[in-house]
Amino acid sequence: MSRFSSFRQFYPYYLSEHSNHISRRLHFIGSWGVLACVAMALWSGHGRWLWLALLCGYGFAWVGHFFFEKNRPATFRHPFYSFAGDWVMFVDILRGRVRL
Repeated sequence: MSRFSSFRQFYPYYLSEHSNHISRRLHFIGSWGVLACVAMALWSGHGRWLWLALLCGYGFAWVGHFFFEKNRPATFRHPFYSFAGDWVMFVDILRGRVRL
């Protein structure tokens, strides 16, 4: 399925692209890093932390995809759904709905 008419349709596909537990862990670590960098940007007032947030979030995720999943990140084909999927998966991991 190359096109999705809703995030609800996309999310199962997104999870299937993150079946490797190491990749999911890297995504999770990267998301925590994003939150930490955004918090530092707000606390310090220095915008350079936001660049580090992008590097942290995408860096960890892409290492997971290229080296462990052996697939191409959905960000390239579905950037908005993929961004939302990252955060929904992060929350689902915290809630125990997705295994880490």
